[in-house]
Amino acid sequence: MDLGLQGRVALVSAASSGLGLGVATALAAEGAAVSICARTPATLAAAHATVDAAGPGKVLSEVVDVTDHDAAAGWVRHSAEQLGGVDVLVANTPGVTHGWAEDFAVADYRAALDSSLLPHVAMVLEAAPWLRREGFGRVVLVTSEAVREPAPHNVLSGVARVGVLAFARNLVHSFGSSGVTVNVLAPGYHATPALKGPGGVTDLDELATQVPLGRVGDAADFGALAAFLASRQAAFVTGALLLADGGHTAGLV
Repeated sequence: MDLGLQGRVALVSAASSGLGLGVATALAAEGAAVSICARTPATLAAAHATVDAAGPGKVLSEVVDVTDHDAAAGWVRHSAEQLGGVDVLVANTPGVTHGWAEDFAVADYRAALDSSLLPHVAMVLEAAPWLRREGFGRVVLVTSEAVREPAPHNVLSGVARVGVLAFARNLVHSFGSSGVTVNVLAPGYHATPALKGPGGVTDLDELATQVPLGRVGDAADFGALAAFLASRQAAFVTGALLLADGGHTAGLV
């Protein structure tokens, strides 16, 4: 299926590994020019090579910590100037520390918003004029399954990422008349460096027993889903929260 992304410009943040890299690679394979950013120069350089090999479009990469909101907005601006616009923005952010509600002080909750909510806001606001320009724009905000079913041991993620969902649902009305879509992708367990933990010690087979499909996802699964939401065919899909968790989330609503 031709997703209509040939020649489009796509930006993917926090894309040096894991889900972000999976998304960037999928978009490049569809013929998009892709700009990626991440915090660590060495892993970003390796990711640049991977994305560049995936498709014919131009690839840019920039060392950026998206928790610096000015830097995140600057990356969007620089990418648009160098690539001639922004058609697709996939806003991905670093994770937060796990813990229970009373494990953290107010400052910790504020820091979680700074790292996992406000970068989305900064990037979208900077990209908005470019996204509206051609009536095609696609915004995909990456959160986690905690927006549907909060995990008691991961309260900071739940608090911050529910805010992302609320932001997205309001953006739908701001962007709607211009043809720009806004959707939220909520991943569950995927075989990424973040899930495997230091030294790759997490038992993925054990985690897979909690997933109805019997396995954890991989970055290619997630990238394919993001590419569809960025596609021409997804033009009437907006305001959606789409779980990519193999059926792990049990909530009814």
